[in-house]
Amino acid sequence: MASPTTLPTPISPSCISSSSLTPTRFTYPKSTINISKPYLPFLTHRSASFIPLNLPPSTTSNTFICSSSSTVSTNTTNYEFSDGSDEVELRLFIGDESIQSSKDVFVDADEKSLTIKTKHEGSFKTAMEISLYEKIKPSETIWLLDEDQLIVNLKKQDPDVKWPDIMETWESLTVGVAQLLKGTSVYLVGESSEINYRVSRELAVGLGYTPLDTKELLETFTKQTVDSLVAAEGSNAVAETESAILESLSSHIRSVVATIGGRHGAASRRDSWRHLYSGFTVWLSQSEAKGVVNF
Repeated sequence: MASPTTLPTPISPSCISSSSLTPTRFTYPKSTINISKPYLPFLTHRSASFIPLNLPPSTTSNTFICSSSSTVSTNTTNYEFSDGSDEVELRLFIGDESIQSSKDVFVDADEKSLTIKTKHEGSFKTAMEISLYEKIKPSETIWLLDEDQLIVNLKKQDPDVKWPDIMETWESLTVGVAQLLKGTSVYLVGESSEINYRVSRELAVGLGYTPLDTKELLETFTKQTVDSLVAAEGSNAVAETESAILESLSSHIRSVVATIGGRHGAASRRDSWRHLYSGFTVWLSQSEAKGVVNF
């Protein structure tokens, strides 16, 4: 095995354990978001033999030493992750006497995912499988074995985007999303005002945004509850008042806005959606599974 002359030194290690966090699923209604991406042909990286690395230590990389459950394997996966200027590095600890050469390791990276399998008792088992969301250049992926570690270098599509971690955790998701939003406000709509409110508080903390609630603002402005306003003036009064509030909020940045749910809210009227286009709109619905909210 060709040995590298210099390997990156982890800088300022911190620890994240994603096994203790609850994963969040995101789905979006067609009426809210419609993103089309071109299909890219499958590209394989250089994995037939060991490729030595000669990388200088980086003083700007952020290194994470983690113990986390992978998305497929039931075993605990220990790894180190560092983010350099134009590439990220994953060091997966695979200390096992049965792994003798590159033939005992399978690494596959494409635009959407990274899969790592190791050979145990004659068969390959998944050690790690993660989503990459088209953030790397698969053809420039390099991997090698270094004693009890598998080192994988992934070239970034966008060097300016910082990766807090290779695994999906609440911390890594919120940090990554905050970078992509660039201050754009988020509007939460759905059937339940309570769910919109609760999620807005959690999301605002993660993003470092200001949580706002149109129901609270409406009741403060009218000095009536939503129910009493509906009884006194009809449901149109609620939708029209909330629409005016949304128009005022459309100029705000770095806010997570919880809207009024159900048929009384402005989101149930098509003409009110023009005020939501200033931000990123997410539809929330409650799953049949207890305690789970779909995005």
